[in-house]
Amino acid sequence: MSTKAGVVSNRTGLALAVGFAAAAIFAAPASAAIAPATTDAAAFVAKGSVGEAYVTGATEGDNLILVNASGATIPESDANLSTDSKGSKVFREVTPGTGYTVRLVKDGKVFGTAPFKVLAKDENPSQSFYNAIKLKAGLNYVTVRDGIKIAMTVRPPLGVSKAQFDAAIAAGTKYPTFIEYSGYQTAAPGNLLDTFLNPSSAGPEALLPASSTSVGAVIGPLLGFAVVSVQMRGSGCSGGAFDLFGLPTTYDGYDAVEAVAAQSWVKGNKVGMGGISFSGISQLFTGGTQPPHLAALTPLSVTDDVYSGTGFPGGIFNKGFAFSWISQRMDDAKPAPAGGQPWAKYLTANDPGTGQPRDQQCLDNQNLRLQTINSNEMIQKYPARESRIYSDRSPGAWLAKVKAPVFLVGAFHDEQTGAHFTESLGGLKNNRKVWITLQNGVHADSLGPSTITRWAEFMNLYVADRIPKVSDLVISFSSLLYNQLVEAPSLPVKQSRFAAMADTSANRTAAKRVFERDPRVTILMDNGNAIAGKPGALGATWGVAFKNWPLSSSEAKPTTYYFRSAGKLATSKPTASNGTASYVADPSARSKQTLTGAGEADSWKAQPPYHWDPIAAGKGLGFTSPTLTKDSLFVGPASANLWLKSTKGDTDIQIAVSEVRPDGKETLVQNGWLRASFRKLSTTKSTALDPFPTFLAADKANLPTGQFTLVRVPVFAFGHVFRKGSKIRVGITAAGGDRQIWDFDTLDNGTTTNTLSLSKTKPSAIVMPLVPKWKVLSAPGATAVTKLPALPPATALRGQPSRTYAPASNGG
Repeated sequence: MSTKAGVVSNRTGLALAVGFAAAAIFAAPASAAIAPATTDAAAFVAKGSVGEAYVTGATEGDNLILVNASGATIPESDANLSTDSKGSKVFREVTPGTGYTVRLVKDGKVFGTAPFKVLAKDENPSQSFYNAIKLKAGLNYVTVRDGIKIAMTVRPPLGVSKAQFDAAIAAGTKYPTFIEYSGYQTAAPGNLLDTFLNPSSAGPEALLPASSTSVGAVIGPLLGFAVVSVQMRGSGCSGGAFDLFGLPTTYDGYDAVEAVAAQSWVKGNKVGMGGISFSGISQLFTGGTQPPHLAALTPLSVTDDVYSGTGFPGGIFNKGFAFSWISQRMDDAKPAPAGGQPWAKYLTANDPGTGQPRDQQCLDNQNLRLQTINSNEMIQKYPARESRIYSDRSPGAWLAKVKAPVFLVGAFHDEQTGAHFTESLGGLKNNRKVWITLQNGVHADSLGPSTITRWAEFMNLYVADRIPKVSDLVISFSSLLYNQLVEAPSLPVKQSRFAAMADTSANRTAAKRVFERDPRVTILMDNGNAIAGKPGALGATWGVAFKNWPLSSSEAKPTTYYFRSAGKLATSKPTASNGTASYVADPSARSKQTLTGAGEADSWKAQPPYHWDPIAAGKGLGFTSPTLTKDSLFVGPASANLWLKSTKGDTDIQIAVSEVRPDGKETLVQNGWLRASFRKLSTTKSTALDPFPTFLAADKANLPTGQFTLVRVPVFAFGHVFRKGSKIRVGITAAGGDRQIWDFDTLDNGTTTNTLSLSKTKPSAIVMPLVPKWKVLSAPGATAVTKLPALPPATALRGQPSRTYAPASNGG
């Protein structure tokens, strides 16, 4: 965590938990013994959660026994049965049911709790449970279904003080409302908006929300929304134990939506959700629980799977961003005031005037924090995908259950979460009200000027039920704010196309009809090339549109480019009966990352200090096409189909698709990775363009010795026009050297030689998603564009490093 311009900041966005294997620390129960009968009532308290049970108020070191309704003990194979120094304990992976108790044998007696229920998924409280919850402006503590108290801060719209807000509630005023749900410092009750508009009144810096939650803390109030910032359990001042995207956390999202929607001051008794990164991903889980009063979702910069998306791309552990992000979340989950987030430290510290904690509830909510699982210690234990661990923690699986309208934005070159999130978008096919925007760019770009106005239109039409209008403050200060947050110039934010319409029922209906004629899928192109003379400026001037994602085979035609001798890439098959190309898999031959030092912050700049190393001699292969005679658009994932032979039983493969430009520069387009032993593919999910490894331990197999084996390497989705006069290049190396802040825990060390077959019977190739027919469309809010703009400068495209082209040692 860093600070910038006096604002608490967390720019790590959200890469996502690699170590959620840790949540499944319990093996299948062995045959259970019958527990001793209770003789005395326990002094501690036990309650049930969703698939869990927890204990508070015990004595440190008590050896507790979880007992089911039949009196049998529920054993834990790997866990410490004793309570921690706060007298707390969480039992995980408990079968839902009634009649559970927790017992303690001590001093010849058997102490037991009252029976309780362990909840199942979708076992939701009645409406009366939510109707009893009352929220006021500022910090609130809300009891969710399992008895844990969650911190929620109500932020009134701009210009409405807390006193005015509470008075307006009493007078029956209704406010359009959305929720931002995050594990970052989101419910801290300070006013982040004041740091921009009136810095002298901002209050203690420790109480400011993280700038990564500015969608709720800044943008929402600026646009006239009331926002409820919900703090994820086990972080900040919320109670519970941190277990990222465990079932209790997921259903806290449901409870938050229903609790907020039940407030008398919420317009229409329906709420939306907003946020980028962590608070974008949490929306996928919450939406998948289908809260009845959820109006809409707006997830920005998300991931779809905590294993294959970010934690283990291609089955290779991401020890860079993913590992560091988990470490930060573990620090955030430490009990305050000794550890944890700044606002929790501040509120649990003693008030100098009274000697008492400033917020006793926040202090009490730290009691389960020592039950947080250290995921970084567990990731090595589960290097393959374990369904029982990851299924409920898969954002993409929950997204497929969402019924509410969705406005989703993501970047193909997101330096934190990557582009694997596109694999989940097909799950929205049966949801009629979905608008997806994809673009080249980095993590922050989802909030860029080419998308923010349509985001505001969507939120106003589907959550606020009013004619959209973008705040004059947002328009006036947008360029300044973007330059401060991402250190890049930007296109100006445009006013809504509907702003001049009177806010009547008929006009709202008409505006929705216009909005719903927008393309379901928009691909913004050349983000970074919007302002002449300012390469890397935030924004796009043009794009292309499609009916759905993934694109159909007629929209994106699978087109095969074969690897040929002398490093050639051709659409015709090899004719020779033999032919090979070899390289040494040596990750040390290139820098591990294209950015070092600040890294994450640098990647958002207009001109990041990239060092994208060339393919070292003998340490990789390059295959380059002839000069293109026409502009060629590719949209979607690709498949590198390699006939591979290796001197080792296993090896890690990295694919780099790039554009070799007429000016002698080369621009990275996209990457793909695979550990060869994970080459077995799902037979139900894989296509010609999209190989889908299972990543299951049972499917893992070493390469056969001395023979060529087909290995299909998935290449993440991209949208890119290779201009006339350029060349397509495919590079094959050891893992690493192409990503800003990802770092691969590769098994290669420079002693493995990999050989590709280039023969007519075993032709190695890449299958690319060529779009045969496409039309240049103006980007939302941009000046009208009717034809393809000229080739951007080599350093203009956001998230895509460039270098001077140098042929690989095999000639390509």
